[in-house]
Order: sequence, then C-alpha cells, then structure tokens
Amino acid sequence: MTDSHVPHPESPATEEGEERHHRRIKSFVMRAGRMTEGQQRGLDQGRPQFGLELTDAPVDFDQVFGRSAPRTLEIGFGMGQSLLEMAAAAPDHDFIGVEVHYPGVGALLNGVLTQGLTNVRVYDCDAIEVLNRCIADNSLDRLMLFFPDPWHKSRHHKRRIVQPEFAALVRSKLKVGGVFHMATDWGPYAEFMLEVMSVAPGYRNRAEDNQYVPRPTERPITKFERRGERLGHGVWDLKFEKVD
Repeated sequence: MTDSHVPHPESPATEEGEERHHRRIKSFVMRAGRMTEGQQRGLDQGRPQFGLELTDAPVDFDQVFGRSAPRTLEIGFGMGQSLLEMAAAAPDHDFIGVEVHYPGVGALLNGVLTQGLTNVRVYDCDAIEVLNRCIADNSLDRLMLFFPDPWHKSRHHKRRIVQPEFAALVRSKLKVGGVFHMATDWGPYAEFMLEVMSVAPGYRNRAEDNQYVPRPTERPITKFERRGERLGHGVWDLKFEKVD
C-alpha cells in the first residue's frame, strides 16, 4: 500500500536572489494505473460527495459527517477493500481514508456509492499534510497504517513512515486512549516499528508481552494478505495506545 512520510527538508544551493525551495523525501511512489469503469465512476460521482480537500485549519468533522461519532483515519488504504468493509460493519463510526493512488481512491469511492455508505470521507493527497493541516489535536479514536511500503534497502529506511517524528505527530492527533494500529508482512519492518514505538513518549503497547498483538478481528483479511499467507509470509500487528 502507499503511504506518506514525515518531511525531510533539503536545502539545495540557489542562485543569489532566488527563492529557496525545499524538497521532501516521500515514502510513497505515485503509480500510474489504468482506471476501470467502476473506478472512474467512483472518482466522477463519488469524489464530489465524499472527497475532501486540504485546508489551512483543522476540519470540523462533526459538521462534515453531520454527527459526533468515534473517528478512525487510515493512511494508505490501497484499493480500499479493508476500509470499505470496516465502514460497512460499523455504521456508527466515521472513517477518513488517505491515499495517493487514484485507482484505489476510485475503487473505494465506487464501493461507497454502491453500498450506499455515508460514514466515509477521502483525501487523495499526502497524509502528513492531512495530519498537520486538517486534523485537530486530540480528535481521533484510531489511526490505522496497514502494510506500508517497507523500503527494504538500508539506504531507504529513512523513507519508512514509522519514525519517531511520525509517532509524535500521530500521538498529537489521537485522543487519550486512542490507538495507533499498524500491520506489516515484512518481519524486519515489524521489528523496526516495534523499536520506534517502544521508546516513543506517551504510548503503551497493548500487547501482553510488549511485542505484537494477536491478529485483531476488526482488521479484514485482504487479497494481499491471503496471497502472502499462501506464500508463507507472516503478518505482524502492533497496537499502541496514547496514555497522555
């Protein structure tokens, strides 16, 4: 799945008098893909109803959804299968998805339209921008990050989204008692996540042994995960609760 990463500004040399520009290292890769008819329908018809734009102030999601309800944000929902299933199973909860892959955005929105769901909203931009600009502090009940790009090569580890700065940003957006739920099928990344989160201030590991939690029933099994199981891949879930 795609995800977004805490910015790492670089300051390239500039000509005298030129405006200094900053480039950010991103952990997601924009992938071009052919749109199916259903995905295009999702973008054309669903985006005006359920799509959200970046703002310069925190969004009043009670107004957006027309109610006050437990609220979950998922970063990098891929083709949207899990998010769609969770939203359909929990109509009393609100879900905000963030994804940069347009076919995935279209697929999710097409599902929302087809199933007549009203508890889903979508951003199709950088998740870090969404968190920094659109999400109020202490407002989320849960943040989910399932199967982010593990960036296998050592020189690319800085692109991994789970870093100390990101853990602090997520904590600022969660309510006390809110949960940061991660899942990966790459063992070394699971260890990396556990290492980062175990020393992140203000969190408590929900695993009894302070390692990984058993596979949560609320996280749907995707085609991606089933394929991995057939190939003998493991899956590791981590849940860290904001305690202060």
